[in-house]
Amino acid sequence: MNDVSAPAAGSEPAVPPKPPLWRRLLPLLIGAGLVAFVLGRIDFAKFVEALGATHYLGFFGFTLAFVLALLTADSAATAYAYRSVCPVTFGEIFIIRGASYLPSAINHNVGQAWLTYFISKTYDAPLWRVAGATLFVYATSFATLVLFGILGLPFNYDTMPWLLPVIIVLVVAGLLYLVVIGVGPQFLRKRQATAPLVDAGLRGHAMGVLTRLPHICIQFLGAWIPFRFFDVDIPFTAALALCPVLMLIVVLPITPQGVGTRDVIALQLFAGYAAGGQEHGEAAVAAATLSWAVGITLVQLIMSPLFMRRAYRLLEAS
Repeated sequence: MNDVSAPAAGSEPAVPPKPPLWRRLLPLLIGAGLVAFVLGRIDFAKFVEALGATHYLGFFGFTLAFVLALLTADSAATAYAYRSVCPVTFGEIFIIRGASYLPSAINHNVGQAWLTYFISKTYDAPLWRVAGATLFVYATSFATLVLFGILGLPFNYDTMPWLLPVIIVLVVAGLLYLVVIGVGPQFLRKRQATAPLVDAGLRGHAMGVLTRLPHICIQFLGAWIPFRFFDVDIPFTAALALCPVLMLIVVLPITPQGVGTRDVIALQLFAGYAAGGQEHGEAAVAAATLSWAVGITLVQLIMSPLFMRRAYRLLEAS
């Protein structure tokens, strides 16, 4: 692999000490507590009935196709983001991103942190500059999510009164961010963690959103389609406004893979779209979200170790 200038001495942060056991267990306990809350709230007999009524061969086939499509689209957009700080290729990022699904089982942000560190080591790139490219990934992903909310606004502004003010706040914040990027102040250019954002400029951010759009579209399908396997029929126009909320909740560093948090929020957002009344709707939504979490985790835990071996071969070759 091509060499990139190594960071100056002392430019990389020291590895932080391992957090205490209680802090490492806390997300698991919160997730378990939220799942217990959901299962305690719903009619358990209807929950078991919903689990038995779905077509699991089709469900897990969709899960496998979703993970492969997500990995492909994510790798293409991620390669674009990191290419500004190191000479990555799509194939290499495809391997490293697939390997990162293993630490992502703890939380999405843990997987992103592992990805950042691994790319820095593999390409001998300054860690803080690679972290800046990771911030670019977050910024363009969030901007693409906001686009979904804007598309859903004309269909839902009267039935979801919270949507318009939320979109206004997000759009104003985004415009302020773009003004800062357009001005490109020197104090941001001089910091390795923010220099990649400024260097990308407005055109780079626009290209970042375009390359990230297929990935977010696939994520959207993964937040919407699984409910249909459990007879929760969310209209597309409503999904445009509501599914991005679920997608954002999943990546918050609260519980592993968003388990528990996703189930509680989905119960509030989607129970009314199932046939058969409130109790049946809540049971069907819980069955959908918990089955999706299990399916995604199983597929990723099977795939990721295979990618991890190949990722470490890349590291050794470098």
